Amino acid sequence: MSDAAVLVSRRDFVCEIMLNRPERRNAMAPELLGAFQQVIDRVKEDREVRCVIITGSGANFCSGADFRSAILDRGGQLPHEASFAIYRPFLTILDVRVPVIAAMNGHAIGGGFGLGLVCDLRVANLEARYGANFARLGLHSGMAISYLLPRIAGVPRAAELLFTGRVFTGAEAAEMGIANHAVAPDEVLTRSRELAAEIAACAPVAVQMLKRSLYRGLQWDPKSAGEWEAQLQSRTLEMADAKEGVDALLAKRKPSFRGV
Repeated sequence: MSDAAVLVSRRDFVCEIMLNRPERRNAMAPELLGAFQQVIDRVKEDREVRCVIITGSGANFCSGADFRSAILDRGGQLPHEASFAIYRPFLTILDVRVPVIAAMNGHAIGGGFGLGLVCDLRVANLEARYGANFARLGLHSGMAISYLLPRIAGVPRAAELLFTGRVFTGAEAAEMGIANHAVAPDEVLTRSRELAAEIAACAPVAVQMLKRSLYRGLQWDPKSAGEWEAQLQSRTLEMADAKEGVDALLAKRKPSFRGV
């Protein structure tokens, strides 16, 4: 397999994008995010593509932020700008005019879970773990998850998942309506390809118009929500509870939050 951070291939009218850093659980490290942005920019301009599949290599779809990397460094950016910059490449999926399927081959937590939510359809691994665990890290959510999740799973369900930071299986994701399908680990990409082929066999302009109408009717605006979340996430990143949450995660211990 190529050592590129993101792999791209074509199957007839279907474009497949694979996050390719399995040794780092396909985490949102700068190298992967930069490569993903370049790929999505090219896909948006490809008029032959009728459907896109996004998946990951190895045992993870995307594990979210890479807390061991410099991803949380601000550089010369304001705090909220730095937070939003982490998610911007994945949010660009919202600009793809054709249906996008998340082939969630493995675990997807935090921002990685958000990657699945910004796609139009999701095929989950029955056995994998998914969730928005931000509250367990002392953080506000990012990637418009607090906007997307209630619209996909309903407000009561989203409230419970966000407030508890609970993770759940792919089977549970399908039961909650978060995933369209949940299948065995080795069937995720196969089922996603079958779904993509079914979409690609339809009239492409009609499908693209239907996608626009679907989200127009919902007054869909996740990007604005993502910018708002970045403001709040950057504030929580400055708090002692966030440091405690991340330290506890890396040390694999239970955090002790103090509300400061």
